[in-house]
Amino acid sequence: GVVPFVALLLLQRRPVAGRALLVSGSGCPSHGLCRSNVQEQTRRQVAVLNATAQELFSLYLKCQGEPFSSESDKLCNPGGIFFPAFRVNRTSERKEVMVAMYKLFAFLNASLGNITRDQEELNPMAKELLERLHNTTKTTRGLISNLTCLLCKNYNIFQVDVRYGDSSKGKSTFKKKQQGCQVLRKYVQVIGQAARVLLPHLSPS
Repeated sequence: GVVPFVALLLLQRRPVAGRALLVSGSGCPSHGLCRSNVQEQTRRQVAVLNATAQELFSLYLKCQGEPFSSESDKLCNPGGIFFPAFRVNRTSERKEVMVAMYKLFAFLNASLGNITRDQEELNPMAKELLERLHNTTKTTRGLISNLTCLLCKNYNIFQVDVRYGDSSKGKSTFKKKQQGCQVLRKYVQVIGQAARVLLPHLSPS
C-alpha cells in the first residue's frame, strides 16, 4: 500500500513497494514548512553523514569483538541483504535523485533504529557507539524531513513507497551483530555515491 510521509516516519519497518506517486499540490502537508535555507541544510546533513560513515562502521566492528574484528570482509559482506537500489547519477533528473535519496535515507533511518535497539541490548556499556548511532539517526531524520519538504515544494510529491529490510527481532546475538555490520558496510559504500550525486543538485542557483 501507499504510506504517507508522516506515517513513514512513524512506521519505519513496514515493507512496501518502491515507487513515487505524483499528487496535487494541495495534498502536500509540509509545503509551507520549508525553511529558507532548506537546501543548504540538506547539503550539510549529507556531508556530515558521508564524513562520519566509515568511523561509525569501524567503531561498530570494534565493539562487536571477535570474529567481527578480524573477519569483517567475510562476515559483513552485504551481498545477502536487501538495500535500496541506487541507480541515479549526476546526470539524472533532480526529481528522480530526490526520490531515490528519500528511499535510501528512509531505509537507513529504520535500519539505524534496528541496530541501535540491538546494541543497547548487546553492548549497553558501549557509550561512544551508542552516541554515534543516536547522532547519525538524528541527522538522518532531519535529512528525511528536508527531503520531504523539497519533494512537496518542488514536485508536489507527498507519498513515496519505500521497502525496508528485515527486523532482527528474535534473531541470535551473532545474527543481530552480523546484520548490523552488513547494513553499515553497505551504508559506507553507498553514502559516498549519494553525496556525489545529490550535492550538485542542491548547489545554489
